[in-house]
Amino acid sequence: MTSQELANRYYDLFQKRQVAEIYGQFYSANIICTEPEHALAMGVPTITKGIKAVLAKSNARQELIAEVHSFFCSEPVVGGSYFSVSMGRDMTMKNGQRLQVEEIAVFGVEEGKIITETFFY
Repeated sequence: MTSQELANRYYDLFQKRQVAEIYGQFYSANIICTEPEHALAMGVPTITKGIKAVLAKSNARQELIAEVHSFFCSEPVVGGSYFSVSMGRDMTMKNGQRLQVEEIAVFGVEEGKIITETFFY
């Protein structure tokens, strides 16, 4: 699978909110996720290694959310073995706080799998 094909499939699945399928089909077992330094203040590690740790981080975040009002993901932009999307959510957290989050995600692809993801927000 080329980077373009993977990016297109990622986009299609994200539009359907099938994030578990994205992780299962396209993430390398050795994925490395990088978050910005200011994520530490929110209790989010800046580096997460391995699919089990990435899934655990994602699940922990989902546990904090009471309701997602809307979400979006832009069509991917592909360059070589990378693709990026702009994404965001409008959500209410279980503590009652409503948040609108927007970010840019850059994914590195190797042999048909996502091997790196870097978030900018």
